[in-house]
Amino acid sequence: MTILLLLVRIVVFALGAYLVFRACLSALRTFVLPRSAPDRFNRTTFIVVRQLFEWRSKRLQTYLERDRAMELYAPVALIALLVVWLFSINLGYIAMDWAIDAQSWYVAFKISGSSLLTLGFALVDNFPTAVLVFSEATIGLILIALLIAYLPTIYAAFSRREAAVTMLEVRAGSPPSAVELIKRYSRLKRLEQLGELWTAWEAWFVDLEESHTSLAALSFFRSPQPHRSWVIAAGAVLDGAALVRSAVDIPADSQADLCIRAGYLALRYIAAFFRISDHPNPSPNDPISVSRVEFEAALDEMAEAGVPLKADREQAWRDFAGWRVNYDTVLLALAELTIARPARWSSDRRLADAPATVLRWRKGHKLIETHEWIPPSNT
Repeated sequence: MTILLLLVRIVVFALGAYLVFRACLSALRTFVLPRSAPDRFNRTTFIVVRQLFEWRSKRLQTYLERDRAMELYAPVALIALLVVWLFSINLGYIAMDWAIDAQSWYVAFKISGSSLLTLGFALVDNFPTAVLVFSEATIGLILIALLIAYLPTIYAAFSRREAAVTMLEVRAGSPPSAVELIKRYSRLKRLEQLGELWTAWEAWFVDLEESHTSLAALSFFRSPQPHRSWVIAAGAVLDGAALVRSAVDIPADSQADLCIRAGYLALRYIAAFFRISDHPNPSPNDPISVSRVEFEAALDEMAEAGVPLKADREQAWRDFAGWRVNYDTVLLALAELTIARPARWSSDRRLADAPATVLRWRKGHKLIETHEWIPPSNT
């Protein structure tokens, strides 16, 4: 019996140490590691909290109601993640304290809780347990300090993102539209100055990729105004650059090409973090969610506004589709994942064959103010 009890204590100690290690590793990946690193603690916590918020909002009938319901999702999930870490560390140290010296689980619980919260009311009088007490108190202090340092970082990245999104409203309407963007620049006689916009948004996409993969919770932080969204802003700029390169009759600007490439790479990397699959090398002839009829209607609208257009619309359609196919799937998937406001050519439609991550949230819930996308023909 003595040997059996010793073996049980060794196994319990090992399990407790492993749980503490995994919680600390999760915090390290979230707070310190400057790159995207998917983690089971983070993923499980955000999924469970998302399900609770979805359950709350599934009966809401308008987008504004859903936006108000989801505005606390990311902040609550972050706090829940801290609670999960602290609970896991507490549980792990309870196991280790019991395995080393504690006479009961209740005594181990008091020692662990007193140490983790640095209350100091549970005293110990042996060296191994004292080492555990000091190490647990150190971990608890480090976690709180990291969270305090993490919040300014995440809100600084949020502020940078939203400054550009807000500025786009002046140029592309609300919600932003690629067609409206081009029409406004045409009215201001500034079509040939669009290169400045593409340069600024290329830098924005680069910053977006870095911040939204290393600080993944940022993807779910909603804009200060319900009609804004970083996803539909990205879609409007990408579509605007694609339309200008394919259909607008102005001197070719390679900066638009760079902006599109920076954009679809950023969206792909963010989507890959959330396990949203996408074809890495799509064919220019692959179907896209924007139909030829919609494209023609957009050209007619721009022509009525006095925008100079290329004469060969057939070639313009092929060129536009060749650009759009690079970001079409990830744009629609991220718009649905983040519950973006319905906007032209991005969040006003959804994928008929959506990735598993998107289907998880779509199951049993009818999207509001959207329509199914059936892959269009090339005619």
